[in-house]
Amino acid sequence: MCGNTVRRAGCMLIATLALPASGLCFAQAYPTKPIRFIVPFSAGGASDIIARIVQPKLSEGLGQPVVIDNRGGAAGIIGTALAAKADPDGYTILVVPASHSVNASLYARLPYDSVKDFAPVAMLDIGPQMLAVHPSLPAKSVATLIRLAKAQPGSLHYSSGGVGAGGHLSGELFESMAGVDLVHVPYKGVGPALVDLIAGYTQLVFSPLLPVLPHVKSGRLRALAVTSTQRLPEMPDVPTVAETVRGYEAIAWHGVLVPARTPPSVVQRLNAEINRVLSLPDVRKSLSDQGLQAVGGTPGNFVSYIQQDIVKFSGIIRKLGLRVEYGP
Repeated sequence: MCGNTVRRAGCMLIATLALPASGLCFAQAYPTKPIRFIVPFSAGGASDIIARIVQPKLSEGLGQPVVIDNRGGAAGIIGTALAAKADPDGYTILVVPASHSVNASLYARLPYDSVKDFAPVAMLDIGPQMLAVHPSLPAKSVATLIRLAKAQPGSLHYSSGGVGAGGHLSGELFESMAGVDLVHVPYKGVGPALVDLIAGYTQLVFSPLLPVLPHVKSGRLRALAVTSTQRLPEMPDVPTVAETVRGYEAIAWHGVLVPARTPPSVVQRLNAEINRVLSLPDVRKSLSDQGLQAVGGTPGNFVSYIQQDIVKFSGIIRKLGLRVEYGP
């Protein structure tokens, strides 16, 4: 990654030497207008929070406004389809969570190809989810939660950011491995899911750390466990689900994509800027404070991760017998 303006300019020059004259001029000019940053979920969810951590620093580096555009619904499919159909000119970028890989196998048909219709830019972060419950639920451990669920099958409701979202798949995996029967209640994003959980309409959630931690710290929700295989150094008193349900693991991540056929020089510019943003101490601290690790890296590394994730989740989805029909 280039560390300063002079070095970044050198990197861009090297990257564009092999381009035709028109491509070179485009690379030199980009960007010349505001950039739309599509978040395919409602405000307040993990994808939205991550985007808003990155957005101001990205805008500074690119010298143009980067405008957040929340397009929630259908487990991120609506906003993702919008980005897939956008002009491949670098002025529409998209943040995607791990559910992007899940949707590729979970839905019988999608209005886009999860790999072919996008060009990868960079991975943003990676980290576990948190299992949290409403304080009224008499469960202060995963073991107690399992006993309650087994005593009253189908009586406990868990909310998620939508069918196929990370929280949904984490819940399905928990049901399967713990041998319990929970009721899934999907919402148009993690934000609304947490609102109804706090109000007591549902009893528990598997949520990315960013949106749920403030509610845990305020006492509106109770943390039972994290979904990584090891406890987080930032939260050593919060156990893992795996300490009770052996082998359980559910990891969340976010990354940036652009429409397929976006000029490689533009992808490289965006990649360099995102890597720069993720190297900033305040950004890394903001992520670390929430139990997330800044990742970055090359577009090639990111697309390889997505492809491996699709293969992994397709196996889990087949095993659980999940399949959803998508219709606009």
